[in-house]
Amino acid sequence: MPPRLSPAALMRAPWLLVAWLLLALLPTQAIAQDAAATVPPPPTRTLLVMGDSLSAGYGMAANEGWVGLLADRLRGSHPGWTVVNASISGETSAGGSARIVDEVVRHRPGVVVIALGANDGLRGLPLREMRRNLARMIGAAQFVGADVLLVGMRMPPNLGADYTRGFEAVYRDLAKLFDVELVPFLLEPVAMDRGSFQPDNLHPTARVQPALRDHVWASLAPMVGRAEASMHD
Repeated sequence: MPPRLSPAALMRAPWLLVAWLLLALLPTQAIAQDAAATVPPPPTRTLLVMGDSLSAGYGMAANEGWVGLLADRLRGSHPGWTVVNASISGETSAGGSARIVDEVVRHRPGVVVIALGANDGLRGLPLREMRRNLARMIGAAQFVGADVLLVGMRMPPNLGADYTRGFEAVYRDLAKLFDVELVPFLLEPVAMDRGSFQPDNLHPTARVQPALRDHVWASLAPMVGRAEASMHD
């Protein structure tokens, strides 16, 4: 509280008027600064993608892959979201299982996309191990409150009918067990078109990445909406 001064005193010494006004404004400025400091920043959400070379954008620039295109779409339609692409070429479900806890604790995602298993199948790894690894990843994501989208793959018939059927069943069973969304086959929009793949016949070209993005987005869009709604509850 500034000292009380008579109008006559203020008129005789203009510098007293200036000093008095400054003293009167200080408490108001302090209150305004305190209020600004307590206003929380705008809410943000993170979408975390854990995948292999199919999600890492093998053979192209990162922004040309379906995850990079997804990030562009999300920025335009849902401001405040950030996409973290933690996909690694050559990654197996075991590698993803080993990394998942650090990733979800670091990023605290609202949605986690798990797109692993292709390299397990190509190497003929035991399906029980793949199931255990993917289950651990789903559990870790749900533990931090994230919604999970499980993205499956299919194996060529040369691995044997039992293995290929069992491989697809791993994704269906886990989606049912953990009550998560499932995209049964990431490459479904392009799988039958040889021209959609690079010379290795394994990785899709940059040209068809928008189709993969749209394929995943059909299941992902409602999840993003739910996450945003929970953010404002």
